[in-house]
Amino acid sequence: MNDVDRNVTPAEAGRLAREVLDAVGSVVVGKREALELVLAGILAGGHVLLEDLPGLGKTLTARSFAQALGLDFRRLQFTPDLLPADVTGSFLYDQRSGDFTFRAGPLFTNLLLADEINRTPPKTQSALLEAMQEKQVSVEGVTYRLDEPFHVLATANPIEYEGTYPLPEAQLDRFLLRVSFGYPEREEEWEVLRRRMARRREEAEIKPVVDATTLRAMQAALENVAVEDSVGRYIVELTAATRDHPSVLVGASPRGSLALLLLARARAAFGGRDYVVPEDVKDVAVPALAHRITLRPEMWLRRVDPSFVVGEVLDATPVPASGALPSYAAARGGR
Repeated sequence: MNDVDRNVTPAEAGRLAREVLDAVGSVVVGKREALELVLAGILAGGHVLLEDLPGLGKTLTARSFAQALGLDFRRLQFTPDLLPADVTGSFLYDQRSGDFTFRAGPLFTNLLLADEINRTPPKTQSALLEAMQEKQVSVEGVTYRLDEPFHVLATANPIEYEGTYPLPEAQLDRFLLRVSFGYPEREEEWEVLRRRMARRREEAEIKPVVDATTLRAMQAALENVAVEDSVGRYIVELTAATRDHPSVLVGASPRGSLALLLLARARAAFGGRDYVVPEDVKDVAVPALAHRITLRPEMWLRRVDPSFVVGEVLDATPVPASGALPSYAAARGGR
């Protein structure tokens, strides 16, 4: 039996996802909406960019999700002297066998935390590209498949630009969404301190809620979440509108439309539904599209944020209201 042959309905996937969120929320305080977005990215099979100020729980979030999802976890600190081989692995000479053997790098895991990804040169950043897109690594002409599930959670500091290498558009586009946490409320910050004193140690442990096999079944269940035609066209209209916006130099690519579709399916499952409504699309539009937009230079001088552009696009794009069945489902049922 294949690992994903276990039948999981969208409703069950949503229930398990809420249990995972509850477990992670017991450690990461007061960030439920951001945590839902991170988990939606994982359930949709993608990679997540956590861009925020230092000390706001990005590393803790990645480790907590790995524990709750029962995944093998590795953390890789990106530095200016990091080499591509330090990410992918390399061939080493084995004196006993008299031959070169491959030593796998940190990429060979289920959940990789690429910490401060913008602190390493582009050559090393690009070592992630093939792994993120193709789920494989090529070293010295030999290709190695990565075990599924495989997800990258990368962190980036948006304020310290000295000694950093901004991610190129091609690599930003590989991330399904970008998430920011922001500062906690005062009561939430006090809760962080209270829990730290209560557990009497630094590290917080989370018992696994699911395992890798169940996670893959949950991801497969999202394929059963229906997207009615008008909602699908709404997704396309939103993405296309970013290309026509007067403040935008380069809008979101069709990969942005796909990201909206996949993330909206995950949000529907969180809500216990096996169909997507326009509100699901709206909820994920900013994290799915904002990092795929390049603004005109004069907009940077005016401090216009890409998130603001996506908000304007949401306000200007008519929202569908239809209860029809999706055409692809009807076609499949008619065979």
